[in-house]
Amino acid sequence: MTAAPFRIEALSPAHPRSDFDCGSPPLDRYLKEQVGQDVRRRVASCFVAVDVETGAVAGYFTLAAAGVPLTDLPDALARRLPRYPSVPVARLGRLAVDRRHQGRQLGAALLWDAVQRALQSPVATFAVMVDAKDESAARFYQRHGFIAFAHAPLQMVLPLAGLKSAN
Repeated sequence: MTAAPFRIEALSPAHPRSDFDCGSPPLDRYLKEQVGQDVRRRVASCFVAVDVETGAVAGYFTLAAAGVPLTDLPDALARRLPRYPSVPVARLGRLAVDRRHQGRQLGAALLWDAVQRALQSPVATFAVMVDAKDESAARFYQRHGFIAFAHAPLQMVLPLAGLKSAN
């Protein structure tokens, strides 16, 4: 089965969200009820994958600026950094794909888009960070190069140095 073509764009009030169902009630509820407030308050940006045929929201992710204490990073990464108290990161807060579109690599495409946005940001960002919701999600992020924190294996980071922007 080939993936339906999608376009990824910033969430707007025009995007239909009421039918979104990724199988995780907290992720569904966030998109339907809370994300608009977070965007208006500028605590997160939300991007949606829109099915170009139907206009439905097929998936989404959120990004926000954050800092990570240098001492929390995996040693192999921390050794290469200046001794600042914290390191700037882009936090991937949520990533979800509607059940109707799961199994089509849309999650990977959304993740790639989030990484590209962090790479292209004029604000310095050392890495993309995520708190995986469970072991299955952690394996997904590991397959895409994320490294687990020793003290919190579901907290993961993808250093951006060396990655190429698609720009």
